[in-house]
Amino acid sequence: MSDILTELAEVLEQRKQQNPEQSYVAGLYAKGLDSILKKIGEEATETVIAAKGGDKRQIVYETADLWFHCLIMLADQGLGPEDVLTELQRRFGLSGLQEKAQRDN
Repeated sequence: MSDILTELAEVLEQRKQQNPEQSYVAGLYAKGLDSILKKIGEEATETVIAAKGGDKRQIVYETADLWFHCLIMLADQGLGPEDVLTELQRRFGLSGLQEKAQRDN
Protein backbone atom coordinates (compact mmCIF):
# COMPACT_ATOMS: atom_id res chain seq x y z
CA MET A 1 0.00 0.00 0.00
CA SER A 2 2.89 2.39 0.61
CA ASP A 3 3.71 2.08 -3.09
CA ILE A 4 1.01 4.65 -3.81
CA LEU A 5 2.78 7.08 -1.49
CA THR A 6 6.05 6.56 -3.37
CA GLU A 7 4.33 6.97 -6.73
CA LEU A 8 2.54 10.09 -5.56
CA ALA A 9 5.78 11.54 -4.17
CA GLU A 10 7.41 11.04 -7.59
CA VAL A 11 4.54 12.87 -9.30
CA LEU A 12 4.76 15.71 -6.78
CA GLU A 13 8.49 16.06 -7.52
CA GLN A 14 7.72 16.25 -11.24
CA ARG A 15 5.14 18.96 -10.60
CA LYS A 16 7.91 21.22 -9.28
CA GLN A 17 9.09 21.59 -12.87
CA GLN A 18 5.67 22.32 -14.36
CA ASN A 19 4.01 25.58 -15.21
CA PRO A 20 2.09 26.89 -12.18
CA GLU A 21 -0.72 27.96 -14.50
CA GLN A 22 -1.18 24.39 -15.71
CA SER A 23 -0.82 22.44 -12.46
CA TYR A 24 -2.53 22.93 -9.12
CA VAL A 25 0.47 21.45 -7.29
CA ALA A 26 2.98 23.54 -9.24
CA GLY A 27 0.87 26.57 -8.35
CA LEU A 28 1.11 25.72 -4.65
CA TYR A 29 4.89 25.32 -4.91
CA ALA A 30 5.10 28.69 -6.70
CA LYS A 31 3.07 30.42 -3.99
CA GLY A 32 5.47 29.13 -1.33
CA LEU A 33 5.44 27.39 1.99
CA ASP A 34 2.90 29.68 3.67
CA SER A 35 0.28 28.82 1.04
CA ILE A 36 1.01 25.12 1.36
CA LEU A 37 0.70 25.31 5.16
CA LYS A 38 -2.53 27.29 4.91
CA LYS A 39 -3.95 24.56 2.70
CA ILE A 40 -2.89 21.89 5.23
CA GLY A 41 -4.68 23.86 7.95
CA GLU A 42 -7.84 24.04 5.85
CA GLU A 43 -7.72 20.33 5.09
CA ALA A 44 -7.07 19.46 8.74
CA THR A 45 -10.12 21.47 9.77
CA GLU A 46 -12.25 19.77 7.11
CA THR A 47 -11.01 16.39 8.35
CA VAL A 48 -11.99 17.23 11.93
CA ILE A 49 -15.44 18.38 10.80
CA ALA A 50 -15.90 15.18 8.78
CA ALA A 51 -14.92 13.05 11.77
CA LYS A 52 -17.35 14.94 14.00
CA GLY A 53 -20.05 14.29 11.39
CA GLY A 54 -19.35 10.57 11.45
CA ASP A 55 -19.72 9.98 7.68
CA LYS A 56 -17.00 7.41 6.99
CA ARG A 57 -16.80 8.19 3.27
CA GLN A 58 -16.35 11.90 4.02
CA ILE A 59 -13.73 11.14 6.68
CA VAL A 60 -11.71 9.11 4.16
CA TYR A 61 -12.12 11.77 1.47
CA GLU A 62 -10.98 14.61 3.71
CA THR A 63 -8.12 12.56 5.17
CA ALA A 64 -6.91 11.84 1.64
CA ASP A 65 -6.91 15.59 0.93
CA LEU A 66 -5.00 16.22 4.16
CA TRP A 67 -2.40 13.54 3.43
CA PHE A 68 -2.03 14.81 -0.15
CA HIS A 69 -1.28 18.33 1.00
CA CYS A 70 1.10 17.04 3.70
CA LEU A 71 2.98 15.19 0.94
CA ILE A 72 3.26 18.47 -0.98
CA MET A 73 4.68 20.13 2.15
CA LEU A 74 7.16 17.29 2.64
CA ALA A 75 8.30 17.55 -0.98
CA ASP A 76 8.64 21.31 -0.66
CA GLN A 77 10.95 20.72 2.29
CA GLY A 78 13.04 18.11 0.49
CA LEU A 79 11.41 15.22 2.34
CA GLY A 80 9.18 12.36 1.30
CA PRO A 81 6.82 9.77 2.66
CA GLU A 82 9.73 7.42 3.35
CA ASP A 83 11.01 9.89 5.97
CA VAL A 84 7.70 9.76 7.83
CA LEU A 85 7.40 5.99 7.42
CA THR A 86 10.91 5.57 8.84
CA GLU A 87 9.94 7.65 11.86
CA LEU A 88 6.76 5.63 12.35
CA GLN A 89 8.80 2.43 12.12
CA ARG A 90 11.19 3.80 14.75
CA ARG A 91 8.27 4.42 17.06
CA PHE A 92 6.62 1.05 16.43
CA GLY A 93 6.47 -1.01 19.59
CA LEU A 94 6.98 1.98 21.88
CA SER A 95 4.14 3.14 24.02
CA GLY A 96 3.12 6.73 23.47
CA LEU A 97 4.45 7.58 26.90
CA GLN A 98 7.85 6.00 26.15
CA GLU A 99 8.11 7.84 22.82
CA LYS A 100 7.23 11.16 24.43
CA ALA A 101 9.77 10.59 27.24
CA GLN A 102 12.49 9.98 24.63
CA ARG A 103 11.64 13.28 22.91
CA ASP A 104 11.78 15.22 26.16
CA ASN A 105 15.36 14.09 26.87
